[in-house]
Amino acid sequence: MAIKNLLIELLVEELPPKSLRHIGESFAEVLVNQLKAQNLTGKNTVMTIYATPRRLAVHLTNVVSQAADKTVLHKLMPVSVGLDNEGQATTALQNKLAGLGLDLSIVPQLKRSMAGKIEMLFLDHVVPGVLLAEGLQKALNETIAQLPIPKVMTYQLADGWQSVNFVRPAHRLVALHGDEIVPVSVLGLAAKNLTQGHRFEATVNPIAIKNADSYAQQLSMEGAVTASFDNRRSEIAEQLATAAAGAGLKPIDDDALLDEVTALVERPNTLVGEFDPEFLNVPQECLILTMKVNQKYFPMLHADGKLANKFLVVSNIRPMDASLVIGGNERVLRSRLADAKFFFDQDRKKTLAERLPGLDKVIYHNKIGTQGLRIEYVRAIANGIAQQLGGEELAVQADQAAMLAKADLLTEMVGEFPELQGIMGRYYAQYEGFDDNIAFAIEDHYKPRFAGDELPRNQVAVCVALADKLETLVNMFSFGQIPTGDKDPFALRRHALGVIRILTEKDLPFRIDALINHAIQVIEDINTHSQWVQRYTENLQDSGKKVKFVGGHGSRCASTDVAAQLLTFIYERLTGSLREQGYSAQEVESVLILHPQNFTDVSRRLAAVRAFMVLPEAKSLAAANKRVGNILKKAAETISREVDVALLQESAELALHQALVELIPDTDAAFTAGDYKASLQMLAALKSPVDTFFDNVMVNTDNRQLRKNRLALLAQLQQAMNRVADISKLAA
Repeated sequence: MAIKNLLIELLVEELPPKSLRHIGESFAEVLVNQLKAQNLTGKNTVMTIYATPRRLAVHLTNVVSQAADKTVLHKLMPVSVGLDNEGQATTALQNKLAGLGLDLSIVPQLKRSMAGKIEMLFLDHVVPGVLLAEGLQKALNETIAQLPIPKVMTYQLADGWQSVNFVRPAHRLVALHGDEIVPVSVLGLAAKNLTQGHRFEATVNPIAIKNADSYAQQLSMEGAVTASFDNRRSEIAEQLATAAAGAGLKPIDDDALLDEVTALVERPNTLVGEFDPEFLNVPQECLILTMKVNQKYFPMLHADGKLANKFLVVSNIRPMDASLVIGGNERVLRSRLADAKFFFDQDRKKTLAERLPGLDKVIYHNKIGTQGLRIEYVRAIANGIAQQLGGEELAVQADQAAMLAKADLLTEMVGEFPELQGIMGRYYAQYEGFDDNIAFAIEDHYKPRFAGDELPRNQVAVCVALADKLETLVNMFSFGQIPTGDKDPFALRRHALGVIRILTEKDLPFRIDALINHAIQVIEDINTHSQWVQRYTENLQDSGKKVKFVGGHGSRCASTDVAAQLLTFIYERLTGSLREQGYSAQEVESVLILHPQNFTDVSRRLAAVRAFMVLPEAKSLAAANKRVGNILKKAAETISREVDVALLQESAELALHQALVELIPDTDAAFTAGDYKASLQMLAALKSPVDTFFDNVMVNTDNRQLRKNRLALLAQLQQAMNRVADISKLAA
């Protein structure tokens, strides 16, 4: 059994760049797992992944030529079926053994053992270890079958008769165990030791790989290829930084673009190009997107973050004179930037307000209505929020920003680059002379768009952003569009998290239930005026489009159901968010089970819970609170919180009542003042009277009056202990 290193390479035509890294990792991991499952790898096997635009490869150390034999205990049949009264093999056993390639000489070696209540016959069977060629063939077949390929190609093999399916046509297969070729095949290719290097710059073609360990070096020296994805990525990043520093600039930071470019080249060569400074009059976001999305170039920025008229292109060749490569890329980019400038100039010939009627013909959702109707919802919701937050002046600005927020959806620039929605609206609003509060609100009302994204930067933007997200949530929930599993086509989870972040991080004084009910009421009020739906329906009919949406007359859920479902949904998102911030499940549950409506309180409540938990009395009080809850839950009668002092007989219940009388005003005052930490820590004084009460007082006494009074006392205790958080949830 020889132990050597193994190399597998599949040479193909250019693979999809955005998924190359994932495909390369899957190719290697599935192959290794398959070999490991067949005991062909050693304990210390190390995997090295290679992936370029034209190859998927993996190098493994300590791979055996044949797996070790193993003994398998094979269950045959019940003794009563396999042996007759004289202990001789029955026909059934003879047939079973024959099927395993064994004869009757093996019968004396069979073992008897109980399997449950039945005595069974077992055979110790030595299974020969699988040969590497056989095991690798199986592993390759599974690897190809499991590759994460969204769409495959069907192509003919060289014989002109057979066809195979794969992500791209494959041309060569290398399989080397040490320096020996492993006789395997896949996709109509038989394994050899031959591969190809760079299409244009390889010094040897084909390249004969000497052994598994020389692969990467030979590809680099003879094939002009950096085989490792990670090494190539690091090389590009270093080239970008060096080239940008030479120009006194810095390259834009974009990991996704860096991955994609790494997947496009086998021999990276970073070059500096320029474009006409006149294009800098176009918003830099447009130019950056044009360079990144269309051309895969890296824009360069000045120290202040402003775009420079230079860019970086990662070429796949290294000519002696790169001027032709640079010039060609500059000419292509000029045409692209000219298109962007044309879109920008054309868009400014029409104001945002002039585009609004067109939104009446754009369907937002077939049950909810058009973007025009949606604007009316958002305007009204934003107006109510702004009135509470800043009064009439803020409400006027929020209304104007909400009215114009979606107008840029009909611009040429956003049509070309949907990622610029909001951003272009801000530029066009500034061009038209709108106040920056309104202009930035048009851009920021989409924020936060993803985890870690910045929040709206002014109060107008906050009002419109909250309104936009609440409108989406309420309307979608009204029609039962609630996310299930991984499916969330309308990004409702993101909208809910956006509402949570805005309320908490902006320290807004709104109750979440009031915001939801406000949004529901606004939408219901607008939907009662059928002229809204009628007007949008007429506009759609005039445009020749089929009218499918039902607007406010659809089969909506009851508003109470929507409010309850949406509140639950938002609290679930808040729970997940807090857990990600490092709070324990117990801490989060203790606070959120009380459904605090003002989210700005939540972090302070959690801080108070943490401070409470370090008190020596905390554990005992949490357990006592849990006990109180169980007693009250099981009580048969209606429980009041009014305690009749005259019915307090035992010294322990008198002491507990007195402790509550003295403590509750102080804890309530601290709670009202928002000093949750002090409110919780004061509860430490209850430990002794609570412990004494449970040691000496029978709550569920047969005397109905005494029982009800003691339950009322416990209800008072529970209320006093659970104002900041339900501390019973902190019990072990």
